[in-house]
Amino acid sequence: MRVISGSKKGMPLLAVPGKGTRPTVDKVKESIFSMIGPYFNGGIALDLYAGTGGLGIEALSRGMDKVIFVDMDRKALDVIKTNLERTHFTDQAEVYKNEASRALKALIKREELKLDLVFLDPPYAYQKIESEIAILHDHGVLSPNAFIVAETDVEYQLSDQIGQVVKRKEVEYGNTRITVFQFREAGREGDEES
Repeated sequence: MRVISGSKKGMPLLAVPGKGTRPTVDKVKESIFSMIGPYFNGGIALDLYAGTGGLGIEALSRGMDKVIFVDMDRKALDVIKTNLERTHFTDQAEVYKNEASRALKALIKREELKLDLVFLDPPYAYQKIESEIAILHDHGVLSPNAFIVAETDVEYQLSDQIGQVVKRKEVEYGNTRITVFQFREAGREGDEES
């Protein structure tokens, strides 16, 4: 596993020991970033089920200013911190041990926070993606045109629209489905399909 592109291209990343974490393979990661970037001019991202931190670190390497990493697993958090140290992104990261819904409640309280990119890659047995997108939408945490990337089992079909968060693209890799959503603020210019 490695950083694919950007300022830390080619840097190896540690994986979480054991089988509890399913890292996003490089081919899928490359596909995700070609759909939403591939590079960024700053912004804040949330990696809600961070695992190894690979997606958030890739976003930092490609130009995000800051990433908030959240995971429940202590081993995963240790790996995220090590990967951030290796890539020298520690100062651009916040790392929290928390359950997803509690983490979202904590983020909502940070009134100045606006997310430009959100990664939702929960364990396949734990699928609350639509309600998590609804929480982000309903509480005004998304910046205009923010992207949300969901990684699910291929059998799991997400809605085309959740509030003003609209499905933009969907691709399948083996048993994995990647769904890219984008937030479209009502009444903003440029809301027409791109």
